[in-house]
Amino acid sequence: MSDIPVEAAGKQDDVRRALALLNAAGARIGNSLDLETTARELLDVAVPQFCDLASVDLYESVLAGDEPRPVGPTSPQEAEQAGFHEADAARRQGPEVRLAGELPRRRRKPIGSPRGELRRVAFASAVSNTPYEYGLPDEEARTGESVIRPRDAAGEGARARANGVAAAAAQPGQPAEVGSTHCYAEHSPFATALRTGRVQNIASQDGSVPAQFGTVVQSTLAVPMVARDRVLGLAQFSRAKGSEPFGERDGALAAELAARAAVCIDNARLYRREHERALILQRSLLPPGDPEAAGLEIACRYLPGNPATEVGGDWFDVIELPGHRTAIVVGDVMGRGLRAAVAMGELRTAVRTLALTDMEPAEVLGALDEIARGLGDPRRQHPQRGNRGSDTDLSEVYLATCIYAVYDPVSRRCTFANAGHLPPIMVEPGEPALLLEVPKGVPLGVGGEPFEEIEIELPEGAMLALYTDGLVESRDHPLDEGLGRFRSALTDATEPLEDTADRVLRTLNVHHGEDDIALLVARVQGLDPEHVGDWTLPPEPRSVARARELTCEQLSAWGLDALSDTAELLVSELVTNALRYGEGNIRLRLLLERTLVCEVWDAGQVQPRRRRARDTDEGGRGLQLVDLLSTGWGSRRVPSGKAVWFQLPRPEEGKAAPDPTEALLKLF
Repeated sequence: MSDIPVEAAGKQDDVRRALALLNAAGARIGNSLDLETTARELLDVAVPQFCDLASVDLYESVLAGDEPRPVGPTSPQEAEQAGFHEADAARRQGPEVRLAGELPRRRRKPIGSPRGELRRVAFASAVSNTPYEYGLPDEEARTGESVIRPRDAAGEGARARANGVAAAAAQPGQPAEVGSTHCYAEHSPFATALRTGRVQNIASQDGSVPAQFGTVVQSTLAVPMVARDRVLGLAQFSRAKGSEPFGERDGALAAELAARAAVCIDNARLYRREHERALILQRSLLPPGDPEAAGLEIACRYLPGNPATEVGGDWFDVIELPGHRTAIVVGDVMGRGLRAAVAMGELRTAVRTLALTDMEPAEVLGALDEIARGLGDPRRQHPQRGNRGSDTDLSEVYLATCIYAVYDPVSRRCTFANAGHLPPIMVEPGEPALLLEVPKGVPLGVGGEPFEEIEIELPEGAMLALYTDGLVESRDHPLDEGLGRFRSALTDATEPLEDTADRVLRTLNVHHGEDDIALLVARVQGLDPEHVGDWTLPPEPRSVARARELTCEQLSAWGLDALSDTAELLVSELVTNALRYGEGNIRLRLLLERTLVCEVWDAGQVQPRRRRARDTDEGGRGLQLVDLLSTGWGSRRVPSGKAVWFQLPRPEEGKAAPDPTEALLKLF
């Protein structure tokens, strides 16, 4: 009670009651990081121990997590331009709120006029038969409250806010109900309280005049909710006719109650803002929509935890690889909060980079393990610390689980590597769901253990599910039970994947919000053998002409004659390079899916390197030509050596294919 003046404390019994009320406020207010819940806790303490009716209004910007406005004018220039003094406001508001000893001055503009709408987040009443929808057309003139009421009921308004939809406005002149937005008349005592940050005591009203709460009010305290010198909203405490009107000590006590609640509400606001920012960061690092992949039909879902839990580090990704292959990744960074989301983003970026180098899955996880240990090394994050081992923060150790798989649609074979993650589930048509036995390595960031990989041939039409632990584990049931329920939910491999993903989330009751959830479901659709051309050529000069012939014949069979000239030229360049710099037999492979991919294999280990030929050089322009005419090219390691590839888009109807002659001229 340090903020309550001694002269306002009153009698000894009143002091005891005030202390008891403040003790109750300290115990019951601020037990949640939810703004609306904290406002209701304030009213639970105040009604009926302190007043008969009460409400809490918060600025819309506060509910959105934005910074609230400061008390009073924002700058001396604004105060000078306003030319408005509190004495003038008091004169216009009546004798009960007028400041003594001041003469009214000419008014031009209000100082620090309340900006933005307020939303009524809580209301409590100890008066029986208090109407919920109340008020008269002239209510604003009598109470100073300008109100916008939503068309829907309070419950529907709450649901609309939960869905991110603003409450709709209806007829003005109706008192605010919970969930509605409103603003106060410019010269009302409520606006003055918001503007000045001071308690306004609206003394006894005539019993014949309806009050703002829909009942006869003896007196009302308009108490600004101020935290860190910023106004968050307004609390109103009213006593009905027959109760003792508010006095000076009551105003001080109300200010203390509102101040305690305001600090808790501001903490909840800051938490909500940080939680939403972390969630935005995490969602921005996930692939948008359902990604496409050759030979796979994919559906993805991500569900964040509830606002009471910090954001997690679950992620998934689908990466296109050369040769129409696809890398599928699902991972989970241990821990919560913004740092977990940032670590997830760094690991996801590293996975994409490593995948494009065409490393084997076990090698990718090995490199990721090194990266994860580097993220948690304080000497790398903070070089200025030097070798001070005592400053090592164990919370900076990043651990993550991850499963990485590479699928080849030509052979329908999938290679898995696992770093401490839950095993994938496969469902064949007409068969029950099975847990795939993938060797489970240590989590990323532990180090010291190599990762193993396993290759599995997936049946045509089979469904593959990768997920994080939030889907199958909670406080209500153990992991084994959750896995069993998940397998039972995957019953039909032919069901549309979008329906499967939605049904799984409904069946497993994932709305507990204890952890975020990532789910990726894929259906195997191998590449049609008719869309694959594969030949082996001897390492001799005539193989160049033979490769051109095979390419033209295959493209003609596919109806892609428009690509024949370009593909023939580029195949000739790659086969010639294989003869000059490679070893062993030459393998030519054409793959047709969304794009045309051509691969030339040989047994050599030396990777081709593009260089810029000088004007006087007779050679060295082959790879430059490949780069000019294709939409992408590269080389990758294969078990028998290397494969150099290029990619061409399918020609669009009515659009001519690019002329290779122009590209040849650009080289000179």
